[in-house]
Amino acid sequence: MNKKVVILGAGISGLATAYWLHKNGFDVTVLEAKKFPGGSMESSLENGFLIDYGPNSGLETTPLIKKLVDEVGISNEFIYANENANKRYILKNNLLHPLPMNPGAFITTKLFSTKAKFRVLAEPFIGKSNDGYYQSISEFVRRRLGREFLDYAIDPFVSGVFAGDPDKLSVKSAFPKLYRLEEVYGGLIKGMIKGAKERKARNEESKQSAKMFSFINGMQSFPNAIAERLKNNIIYECRVKSVECRVQSVECRVQPPKASLAKDGNAEFIEKKWKVTYEKNGENKELISDYVLSTVPAHTASKIFNKIDDNISKHLNEIYYPPVMVLYLGYKKEQVKQPLDGFGYLIPSKEKKSYLGAIWSSTIFPNRCSDNNAAFTLFIGGARSPHLFNIEETKLIDKVLLEFSATMRITGEPIFMKYKFWEKAIPQYNIGYIEHENYFDKFEKENPGIFLSGNYRGGISVGDCIKNSELTYKRMQSAE
Repeated sequence: MNKKVVILGAGISGLATAYWLHKNGFDVTVLEAKKFPGGSMESSLENGFLIDYGPNSGLETTPLIKKLVDEVGISNEFIYANENANKRYILKNNLLHPLPMNPGAFITTKLFSTKAKFRVLAEPFIGKSNDGYYQSISEFVRRRLGREFLDYAIDPFVSGVFAGDPDKLSVKSAFPKLYRLEEVYGGLIKGMIKGAKERKARNEESKQSAKMFSFINGMQSFPNAIAERLKNNIIYECRVKSVECRVQSVECRVQPPKASLAKDGNAEFIEKKWKVTYEKNGENKELISDYVLSTVPAHTASKIFNKIDDNISKHLNEIYYPPVMVLYLGYKKEQVKQPLDGFGYLIPSKEKKSYLGAIWSSTIFPNRCSDNNAAFTLFIGGARSPHLFNIEETKLIDKVLLEFSATMRITGEPIFMKYKFWEKAIPQYNIGYIEHENYFDKFEKENPGIFLSGNYRGGISVGDCIKNSELTYKRMQSAE
């Protein structure tokens, strides 16, 4: 008999895992609160502008991505970023400086002082730290590469990836591959050289060299295509209320291990199932399954599993998701005097601006707007400046527009503007996250059949979610 699996959440983590399971004979049901699949992957075409309100792109760090794209039939929609996207800028003293991507550019860049450059070159001679999981990315980088490199490279990078605070993010939890370079090879420069050989053997790409991808009609095309393959296996517009253990006695004539004999001589054994209660159209419904996979955000999962274990709710609730506003702007190209020859720019916290950075959306991928227009995606708030949302919304947007226009040398007002506020955006792998991770492992071990996944475990990127979906599927397969 096919094993039954209930998956909570139809984001990319839940859908990808559902696809692998369904393809290999599992009886899968996906429960999703929204009317549509994708989680934070939301794309919209309005007035000729293609907007991604969540992830704007992914990095092809694993061949699983292309495999999944091919299998769900959207290879013809899959696109790589323009080569210009390799050029990225950092704002310093109100000027945009290209981030140096090779030794020659590093030597000549004005982004770092001569002193800072010599400090970076000393990195191979810096010893290892014993702080492990309880060391922030700030401490790690300051020790290995110096303060200036932290301020004008890592600080803006952390904001761009996590919308995070480098003083709070755990280097070993949030950037495990970076920490591993020190742990295994004794340093970053040594590790980057030697680690490249390992990645080649695993057929993986580093995030620095992996190709950036999206889809002709935006990132939501990916979850939409997977959902189309699953069709009636997904139930939309429903709210999961609880997951509880259901134990039942089962009689059989073939005695399983640890079975006890019933009075009639047949074998009787205890079978553990999981009852998932959800609400649909105001009516409570139940599903009985062998496995439950949760891919919903940690703060949502905390309310679902509290009947099984009070402590699991505590650990899930302690994972911080900062607020982020995504501001999408469209201009006539003639309004923009800054050359659009890159991915965009990130802003170090030292620059004291009201937003984290801007992606030059129409430069990176085609089809984002008409040729005579330019499209930009700005990010506001995050873990380092959640206080900005105490400002009245219109005043905050006006302040950001003023700063953005000055940097990009823009004249006039945008011809198009949309925004989305994510109250809880990206999970933060902060110092102490290992305590949560250890408890999640313990919870799964004590409750066989329940699996916790999603972007608060194993990485926040699209590539991480795809890799983890296959790992989760294989764990379920081996549990049969």
